[in-house]
Amino acid sequence: MVDFNLYLITDRTQTAGRELPAVVADTLAAGVRSVQLREKDLPARRQYELALLMRSITRAYNARLLINERIDIALAVGADGVHVGADSLPVAEVRKLLGTELLIGYSAHSVAEALQAERDGADFVTFGPVYQTPSKLKYGDPVGVPQLAFAASALTIPVFALGGVKISTIAEVMSSGCHGAAMISGIVSEPDPSNAARLLLEKIEKHATRH
Repeated sequence: MVDFNLYLITDRTQTAGRELPAVVADTLAAGVRSVQLREKDLPARRQYELALLMRSITRAYNARLLINERIDIALAVGADGVHVGADSLPVAEVRKLLGTELLIGYSAHSVAEALQAERDGADFVTFGPVYQTPSKLKYGDPVGVPQLAFAASALTIPVFALGGVKISTIAEVMSSGCHGAAMISGIVSEPDPSNAARLLLEKIEKHATRH
């Protein structure tokens, strides 16, 4: 069950020198209820150890933990699911491995791709980049809010806006009818991540058009 509307994605290189677990704990204390551990450059053992720590932190706040791509690590630490993309195992195969209880998130960059992920068994998609953002340049031009709105209306599973989303743009994003937002720098790079998360949650609730 996708029972969250702000999806925090980790990147320990963007925390301005602060320890990632502390940043995550602060955002959870502010009300964030889902975290994707996305530290793809770490070796498997280090990812596993970090995932164990994140599992402990998220449990303390009754929050969801998803692991980027690593199905084995997700299962080993008792995560709530995995997040995959076009270069990962196909969603249908991931679903076979995880069964029906665990969540599968999918990174989509077109409506057609998002629809296929839904057909294959994804529980939700992130869709973007909505705006220009350095971390998503390889995915081409921003899809924009109109395409986000198209995706939100075309899919029956939740659609999360991703890419360049921040406090100043969240009202426009939510006007699309999307379920919520997925964010990295808009939270972890802020001087006060917990306050940023709190403001984002308030604005998401205020401007939500689809429940």
